[in-house]
Amino acid sequence: MDSPTCGWGEVRELPRPETYLLGRWEERNWRNVPGPFYGAATDTCWSGRAIAPAHVLYDDEGGQEFIYRQPLTEPEAHQVLLAAWSDPMSGYARDGDEHWTAASVREWWRERRRLLEWIDQATAKWSVSTRADEREAVTGLRDYAAYMAGALPLDLRRYLFGLDQGRVPGDGDMLPEL
Repeated sequence: MDSPTCGWGEVRELPRPETYLLGRWEERNWRNVPGPFYGAATDTCWSGRAIAPAHVLYDDEGGQEFIYRQPLTEPEAHQVLLAAWSDPMSGYARDGDEHWTAASVREWWRERRRLLEWIDQATAKWSVSTRADEREAVTGLRDYAAYMAGALPLDLRRYLFGLDQGRVPGDGDMLPEL
């Protein structure tokens, strides 16, 4: 995969993640989907979608970035890491597995109506915006809503399995319920 330009030239190799994944769990955005990666006190420059559009969105309160789809492949993880590296506030983290529990993942899922309402409100607001980046972010909002109605429940069940068993589920493994 060719690395995007992040304002500092083309990135071929990232520094060690512990030098820029400094987000704090207590500051994470409530819109982050459960998983290892999350956005906490990120910048408000709206650069993450340019790098990882299938994974990063912005809130409408301050423009902070959050993860709406966890990466599932190495190239996807690289994109998320690039987005994190480009954040001058170093507000991303990937220690979510140390904090999420089966109970908290299920609670997050039970509260999804709040998230869907926010998506609807932000979509209505940004669809008529004069800012091109807000209108583009509507694509991500719609993708997030479609993900919640489609593949996300299965991804969360797989994540719950991983939290409990410490491994990726195999074909014959029974996945826990949400």
